Amino acid sequence: MKKLFVLLLCIAAFANTDKTAPNKDLGAYDPVYQIKIGKYPKFETEMVLKDGRHIKFCCVKAMMNFYFHPEKFPEYGVKSRKEVEKMYVKDFLSGEKIDAKKAWYVFGSRMVGPHGDDLIPLSSKARAELFVKRYGGSRIIPIEKFTYGLIRYLDM
Repeated sequence: MKKLFVLLLCIAAFANTDKTAPNKDLGAYDPVYQIKIGKYPKFETEMVLKDGRHIKFCCVKAMMNFYFHPEKFPEYGVKSRKEVEKMYVKDFLSGEKIDAKKAWYVFGSRMVGPHGDDLIPLSSKARAELFVKRYGGSRIIPIEKFTYGLIRYLDM
């Protein structure tokens, strides 16, 4: 009888487990890939909205996915990219937080991000060139050259 009670107690505990818990705490997981924020600190990025809210992402690719189509994530209440005030990335080599618009990005390197191929941010074009010599890369591009097609290509 005691074993049956313990078995029923275990079944009840597992039955009440909420499988959607990661989505309830919007700040704990990346909105695009549902990867835990903090798991890959070298790749983390951040978006600051005009209303003062901060949204963190696991990588550049995730942040740009959100930037190009925020309407795909209605739980964040962002209707347009015009609501974005600032975006920050980390220089991959130093870990320094930098303005995403001032960074240079390496495309096609051997370095793989938290969700596969990604754009690797660096604080200057010279640092990006050094990165390419060490880790490879086919192009160094500024954020102004990003397109949604490029981001989708990285997700293939």
